Amino acid sequence: MSFLYALESIRNSVFDVFFSIITLCGEETIFMAVGMIVFWCINKYQGYFLLSVGFLGTVINQFLKMLFRIPRPWVRDPNFTIVSSAEDAASGYSFPSGHTQTSVGLFGGIARWNKNTALRIAMFALCVLVPFSRMYLGVHTPADVLVSIGIALVLVFVGYPLFKKAESSPKTMYTILLVMTAVVLAFLCFVCFYPFPAEVYSEQAIHNLESAQKNAFTLTGCAVGLIAVYTMDLKYTHFDTTAVWWAQLLKIVGGLAAVLIVKELLRAPLDALFNGALIARSIRYFLMVVVGGVLWPMTFKWFSKLGKK
Repeated sequence: MSFLYALESIRNSVFDVFFSIITLCGEETIFMAVGMIVFWCINKYQGYFLLSVGFLGTVINQFLKMLFRIPRPWVRDPNFTIVSSAEDAASGYSFPSGHTQTSVGLFGGIARWNKNTALRIAMFALCVLVPFSRMYLGVHTPADVLVSIGIALVLVFVGYPLFKKAESSPKTMYTILLVMTAVVLAFLCFVCFYPFPAEVYSEQAIHNLESAQKNAFTLTGCAVGLIAVYTMDLKYTHFDTTAVWWAQLLKIVGGLAAVLIVKELLRAPLDALFNGALIARSIRYFLMVVVGGVLWPMTFKWFSKLGKK
C-alpha cells in the first residue's frame, strides 16, 4: 500500500484525466474491437492469436479472482482514496488486474507478431501505461498488476510460435482452439459448481460470483464460436483481408455495427426464450462471433474489388 499512497500524493486533475483515458485501453470493448479489426483487415491468424490470448487470459484472471477473493485497496484500507471516476469499473475482486491482463495481452501480442519498430515502441508504451494507470487510479496494487503482466506475457510468448505454425497447420489450430475451449468449460464448471465459502454468497459479495459466471458463459460462446469461424473459413469462406484503405474503413464500420446489432437485438429475445438463464449469453456471444467471423467476411470479396480499375 505504501506505493499506492505515494501515487495518491502526486494526483492532480491533469493526471487524473490522462490516466482515466489511458485505462480505457484495457476495457473489453477495446480488446474486442482491435481483435476484430486485425482479423478483418490485417492478418486473420494474428486476429486468432490476439483473441485467443485475450480469452485465455480472462479465464485465468477470473479464476484467480474467485480463488483468492482479495478485496480492492480502498476496502482493505479505508483511509486510502481512489480516483472517483474509476470506481464504477472496479467493482469486483482486486487480484489480479483484469485491465492489465487484457491490455498487455493485446498490445504485447501486437508487438510480438509485428516487426515494425515504431509500432512495437507504441505497444510497449501502452503495456506500461495501462498497468500503471490502474495503480495511479488506486484500483489495484502492484501485486495485482505484476501477476497479470506475467500471465499475459507467458500467453503471448508461448502462443506466438503456436499460431505461426497454425498458419500452415489446421491440426495445430484445432488443437489450440479445443484446448482453449476445454479451459473455458473447466472455468465454467468451477464458478457454477465449486462449493465456495458462505461469505461468497452473501448479499455484499454475490455480485462477484455472478459476474464470474456471466464471464464464463460469455467466453464459452466465444470459444465455440471461434471453432466455427475457423472451420467455415478453412472449408468455405477463405476470405482475404486486403482492400484499399477506404474500403477497409467501410469493412470496420459495417462489421462492428453488425456485431453490435446482434449483441443488442438478440439480448431480450434470448433472455425471454431461456427465462433469463445464462446460457442465453453463450448463444448470443456465439452468434456475435459467427456474424463477425463468418457472415461479415463473406462480403470481403466485394470490398477487395473497390477502388480497382
